[in-house]
Amino acid sequence: MNEDLCCREDGVFTNNHSQLSDPDCGLETEIIKKLVQKSHEAKARAYCPYSRFRVGAALLSQDGRIFLGCNIENACYTMGICAERTAIQTAVCEGSKKFVAIAIASDKEEEFITPCGACRQVMREFGPEWRIILSKPSGSYVIKSLHQLLPMSFGPENLTTE
Repeated sequence: MNEDLCCREDGVFTNNHSQLSDPDCGLETEIIKKLVQKSHEAKARAYCPYSRFRVGAALLSQDGRIFLGCNIENACYTMGICAERTAIQTAVCEGSKKFVAIAIASDKEEEFITPCGACRQVMREFGPEWRIILSKPSGSYVIKSLHQLLPMSFGPENLTTE
């Protein structure tokens, strides 16, 4: 997939596919590659008979476990769920609530897909310091921070009244 990933002093990742930006280069190359691979595996499990838009996610917990998710549609459209939230809910159900990164895959080659607003807010519930790896079927990817995708976010700490 992505060979020879390196981080330059200016915080830009480069590889043989594209330039990738990650503010602190906090993820190891092998972990990124594994998450991208797993997100594409999860995509193959998607249930999307209406949109035929397959999405897979691979969520890395702080303890090193990887949880998969795929989008699951429903004839009552609003009852469907995104891959990112499926992975997060599975992880929480399995006792994990601290996350480091999530890789997201689709079949789109022209552009990277990003999490919807609802998924971004659910991610934020579990902390502001995530890395979101957006990938294409070719194996190319970009890394964004949750803050880049959801600036000025609202989280649990905003509910304190002290």
